[in-house]
Amino acid sequence: MAVAYHSTRSSDHTVLAKQAILQGIAPDGGLYIQDSIGEKPLDLAKVCSQGFKATAFDVLSALLDDYSAEELTRCIEGAYGSQWDTQAITPVSAIGEDWLLELFHGPTSAFKDVALQMLPRLMSVAREDADVAGAVDATATAGKSIMIVTATSGDTGKAALEGFKDVPGMGITVFYPEGKVSDIQRLQMVTQKGSNVAICAVKGNFDDAQNAAKAIFANKELAHELAGKGTVLSSANSINIGRLAPQVTYYFDAYAQLVAKGAITQGQKVTFCVPTGNFGDVLAGYFAKEMGLPVERLIVASNSNKVLTDFLETGVYDRRRAFEKTISPSMDILVSSNLERLLYLASGKDTELVSYLMNQLVTKGIYTVPAQVMDTIRETFDAGFATDAQTRETIYSTWENCRVLIDPHTAVAKHVLDRVSRQAGNVRVCLSTASPYKFSSDVLAALGHSTAGLDDFACMHTLAEITDTNPPIQLSSLNDNVIIHTDVREKEQLASYVSEACGRIFAC
Repeated sequence: MAVAYHSTRSSDHTVLAKQAILQGIAPDGGLYIQDSIGEKPLDLAKVCSQGFKATAFDVLSALLDDYSAEELTRCIEGAYGSQWDTQAITPVSAIGEDWLLELFHGPTSAFKDVALQMLPRLMSVAREDADVAGAVDATATAGKSIMIVTATSGDTGKAALEGFKDVPGMGITVFYPEGKVSDIQRLQMVTQKGSNVAICAVKGNFDDAQNAAKAIFANKELAHELAGKGTVLSSANSINIGRLAPQVTYYFDAYAQLVAKGAITQGQKVTFCVPTGNFGDVLAGYFAKEMGLPVERLIVASNSNKVLTDFLETGVYDRRRAFEKTISPSMDILVSSNLERLLYLASGKDTELVSYLMNQLVTKGIYTVPAQVMDTIRETFDAGFATDAQTRETIYSTWENCRVLIDPHTAVAKHVLDRVSRQAGNVRVCLSTASPYKFSSDVLAALGHSTAGLDDFACMHTLAEITDTNPPIQLSSLNDNVIIHTDVREKEQLASYVSEACGRIFAC
């Protein structure tokens, strides 16, 4: 019997994994979750004896168990093929006394590729399955056109566009905050080719874009309009369980690599430090722990938008604060959506509490978590943050001392990790979420070189020269691409924009 998913805010409505992936978000605005995550531990000895693809199969078989072995194998082979610049997919390398988990070897040079090369394939399989709803009460989506709607703080957008471009029966609309992503990130999106893509800048910050995107899924009038044209909406943000599940793989695979390198013995616990914005990346680590990975601590690293640091210290989540524009823009977030799933699990699966807390966040911008729930969270999670100045210093010191070039998001995590007392025998892994060349001007400036009068591509060239490293070809060639997408909208106009995009892409 396949495991059912339900909303974090109610257990009344259940679906199977395929339907949860197609819908993206539950009808009540909650996030899909299953209650048996810890009941299917992976065989650690088997994980330590195999490669990334085999572990991906084991992880996805456990979390998405209504997919057949043949379906998962087909998805995995397509997602982790020649579009990656290393067969290891997510290699682990030394960085001083710690380890770096390199998550940027995919087609868009960011960790989002691990999930967003997989998600379109999972969706395509589910869409083709005429019996996807099974015996549960679910909105029929099989065979219909699907419009992916996603907001991005920088990296998700391009990774989603690359994954979904020209996929039959699917379209994708990406919203990004105008002027609040790096030039490279913006160019990656606005030069995107594909007959089924729509890209639009939003006047405001990422939270404005994300909240407006969430409102689109709750817009019954829009849903009715699109349904009449044979189209349904879904999401590629990390709120989609199909985004989250593939990320669990690299935690297990990193552990296997450390065992193979002799850095740990099987069964020894490992600490992971994760640059965190929407909480999906670090939550995948928590899922891995629940599935049997020996995790000592998960350290949540934030930039100056340190709402998560404050939350883990105080138990109060308060988004009512100034939004800081930093040099680590993918983490410039004040509403970390995936935290909702952790609150559900840590509260003993209390849907009423989660629903109440999320309503408080919407209506008052603040909520307080009961002390016993925070105690459970703190058993696994620590937190810290880095200012831009500290981020720059970490980029500089990491290059000077380790001869490793890191991007600003990775630098945030390394700064936080370096401030944590090292326990004897504790092996620690810093997640590296993007190529430093996606943020060439900031990295170059952090190394002490003037960027005055230089655009991002001149900075990229100079950075390559002084470090004797090479930028990924997909980044260095961006300047030769033609800008295709120039749309800009107010946040109140996003629903109508999606309607227009559906009409254009699906000719309805």
